[in-house]
Amino acid sequence: MNEASGPPHDEAAEDGPRRTGPARAAGPVGDASGQAPVSAGRPGSGERRLHPVTPLRRAWAPVALLAGWALHDPGSAYRHVSDLATSTLLLGLGVLLPAAALYGFLSWWVTHFSVTDTELRIRTGVLFRRTAHIRLDRLQAVDVTQPLLARFLGVAKLKMDVIGTSSKDELAYLGEPDARALRAELLARAAGFAPETAGEVGEAPVRRLVRVAPRMLAVSLLLTATTWLSLVGALIVPGFLWFATHNLWTVLAAGLPLLGAAGATSAGRFVREYDWTLGESPDGLRLDHGLLDRSHETVPPGRVQTVRVVEPWLWRRLGWVRVELDVAGSQNGVLLPVADRATAREIISRVLAGAEVPEEFLPPPGRAAWCVPAWWRGYGLAVTDRLFAARHGLFHRTVALVPHAKVQSVRLEQGPWQRHQGVADLHVDTGASKTVTAHLRDVTEAAALLREQADRSRTSRRTAHPDRWMTGPGVGAEEGNGGGTGAVPSPG
Repeated sequence: MNEASGPPHDEAAEDGPRRTGPARAAGPVGDASGQAPVSAGRPGSGERRLHPVTPLRRAWAPVALLAGWALHDPGSAYRHVSDLATSTLLLGLGVLLPAAALYGFLSWWVTHFSVTDTELRIRTGVLFRRTAHIRLDRLQAVDVTQPLLARFLGVAKLKMDVIGTSSKDELAYLGEPDARALRAELLARAAGFAPETAGEVGEAPVRRLVRVAPRMLAVSLLLTATTWLSLVGALIVPGFLWFATHNLWTVLAAGLPLLGAAGATSAGRFVREYDWTLGESPDGLRLDHGLLDRSHETVPPGRVQTVRVVEPWLWRRLGWVRVELDVAGSQNGVLLPVADRATAREIISRVLAGAEVPEEFLPPPGRAAWCVPAWWRGYGLAVTDRLFAARHGLFHRTVALVPHAKVQSVRLEQGPWQRHQGVADLHVDTGASKTVTAHLRDVTEAAALLREQADRSRTSRRTAHPDRWMTGPGVGAEEGNGGGTGAVPSPG
């Protein structure tokens, strides 16, 4: 099968992602700072404003501030509003609404963005000016998201993942065609295409691999223990408080957050992960999902540090799993919300450049039962020529897969009781600031693994090829619907 991502390669310590795409053509000569001059005549290079509907979004800031104060202290807010005369209240609304509209217009008017040969500049601020300089060589993903109202208005939000930052910079809102065109241009420039041709590259072709059926997603949520536990808690706790206090406000204060948590773990996940579609393109794996708010995300090739295969107890008889990711510098955390084991293994093999999920795991020694009774049976370890794999969980089982080239450090920890039983924990740290732990290994085995894993990581980083970026061969010829050969069948 064709693959769109190259072999694993560690980039956490590098200044930015390596580029093996087309060589950048000679552009205009820049100034002393190294920046090429911005040409207002070339499309996509001059300063531009956001979509004209953006002031409607910005105008809600003052209103949201008052609403937050009212929700924080509803009793005080009610007293203040009831003390006001009707004329005073109407006068206040007559001032607040135009002020909010003026603030939204001014914030839109002073916000500009432009794309140079080396960076994306975003200039904004009504009272305090702020200019964000986003270097294109540190850009690793550009996501297009559409909240429900934005879908009706035909606009979209652009979110950018940049190496070394914990939050995403965004442009909200752009017309949907403009957002997709700008996304393609930014990725093309980040890949090394010449500025005069980056705007002509267009959106990379996508071949669909998996689409999760809504029925399968709904059943998987009903078979999740946390859904039922949160629902039971939302029903029992308010009832207990009512019989204990007979105070409606106490019941509401405790019951509403519990009901919200129950909705977030079931209905919220269904709405967020509805119509989950995974595709393959030269610039990474494409994730499209959402019932109300539609998101179009990209998992960059080679930036995946850890893959986790989660298998809840009630899913096992159906052979279903959930696949999660740790991506360096990105918030993308789910690869597949639910899939059968065969489909999950096929997708993981693509993400990890041909590495296979281990079938057998070595359990801890029997004396580990004195450290963690019963639960120690859920622990396991497997080391292959490509992966470090650790398993934990007796009922809610999780298998973490770390490519050797992504291991940043290895350490051994041993508490006093573990020392007495002759076992130790082996921790593997990745470039996504995450840790995978092989629990309760024999101390001699753990010491040997510590040395061997350090050698495997150095060798893997030295022999790994640079990640392909915008140049992955073998992507299916059919764009959008993903009908190329070798596509993974949709589960469910």
